[in-house]
Amino acid sequence: MKEDTLDSTSNLPVAVIGAGPVGLAAAAHLLERGLEPLIFEAGTTAGAAIGQWRHIRLFSPWRFNLDAAAVRLLEASGWESPRPTALPYGGQLIDDYLAPLAALPAIASRLETGARVVAVTRSGMDKTHTRNRDTAQFVVRVEGAGGEVRDHTVAAVIDASGTWSIRNPLGISGLPAIGEETAADRISSPLPDVTGRDRASFAGRRALVVGAGHSAANTLISLADLAKAEPETRILWAVRGASAEKVYGGGEADGLPARGQLGSRLRRLVEAGTIELHTGFGISSLKSLDSHVTVAAVDGRTLDADIVVPCTGFRPDLDILRELRLELDPAVEAPRRLGPLIDPEFHSCGTVPPHGARLLAHPDKDFYIVGMKSYGRAPTFLLATGYEQVRSVVAALAGDREASDTVQLELPETGVCSSDAGTSCDVPATAAADTESGCCAAPEPVLVGFPTGLSHGRSGIN
Repeated sequence: MKEDTLDSTSNLPVAVIGAGPVGLAAAAHLLERGLEPLIFEAGTTAGAAIGQWRHIRLFSPWRFNLDAAAVRLLEASGWESPRPTALPYGGQLIDDYLAPLAALPAIASRLETGARVVAVTRSGMDKTHTRNRDTAQFVVRVEGAGGEVRDHTVAAVIDASGTWSIRNPLGISGLPAIGEETAADRISSPLPDVTGRDRASFAGRRALVVGAGHSAANTLISLADLAKAEPETRILWAVRGASAEKVYGGGEADGLPARGQLGSRLRRLVEAGTIELHTGFGISSLKSLDSHVTVAAVDGRTLDADIVVPCTGFRPDLDILRELRLELDPAVEAPRRLGPLIDPEFHSCGTVPPHGARLLAHPDKDFYIVGMKSYGRAPTFLLATGYEQVRSVVAALAGDREASDTVQLELPETGVCSSDAGTSCDVPATAAADTESGCCAAPEPVLVGFPTGLSHGRSGIN
């Protein structure tokens, strides 16, 4: 059924914000539907945010990390798909998938890198104006690498910019701890390469990892590996909760085996005393000294560290959308109808139902937030979920409501997801050997996002 299609006579493109996996998938689906994408990427290359954690291996195998429309575009150029059961590193996701996809002439000619979107609005009106709003074109304001600012008029906007740029603070109550900003030189990136690129910052030093998610687990295990070669390295771990059971996860019962292995190994390191765990440690302040930083808890306890790793999760940048009319869930800042379905207090990655354009829509017609950013502050996102989102959204923009409303996914039974994960349920995982057992070892890839709206497998699992 065709309805409410974009005005093809206007020749205006659809803006895609972000050239990560979901943003490039959106562009591939737009091309298949005969719509014109215009992709803005703040980084210097596609997948720039993933480049910050190239050294991290994903939980999910390749078959859950490839979008169908993108694969079809790549295969037409002679590209060969990676082994579907292998677990890729972030660097492999870029080098073997995103970079070749971005280099295709159909994508490269429509991709602007070093282009940071600073605002999205309706042409000629701010958010207070209602009359003729649905027919007004969008204006996307973009700042280039050299500081020049340009406005682009577009027919629709798909925001796939992710959440990597804004991490949650170390302090309690959603606010930075007192002294957190002045101690910035003692705070690392959220996913440091402690055994490689950032080794000098951690070897033989006291490292405090803050957070109870998968990013924390991965960093702690990497620090334990570093400590084998650098025995003076001391590993501290602070979590707000009364225990670390959520981080240990589902163990052998986890539907993503690499994630289960991560939790089991972490538990063993804590029990052996390699990692010094401090529970109930809600941070109130940081005091930066010449030789170290003192981190104080609300209850008065203190920890001294040379460097602090903030594995506290991320939050969406909503400032660029201030002039749009959004409906956001008051708790997780996801689209209002999606919020209750992904709330991490009640849902894991495996209990979020398939969803598409209808649940992602906002009062401003033809504007959608997709990918990790669509989950707001919830960490229960999987790449395959984002691929199905953009398939549905692009079908809606093309006027194919039947295909848009047919949302189906087949994903593994994902066990326990932490409510404080650093990025998503896809990443990170310990750098163990490829896992080819359990539900993740099917011999053929499952590609989510078919143009008919039908994907392999059952609905109801996401």
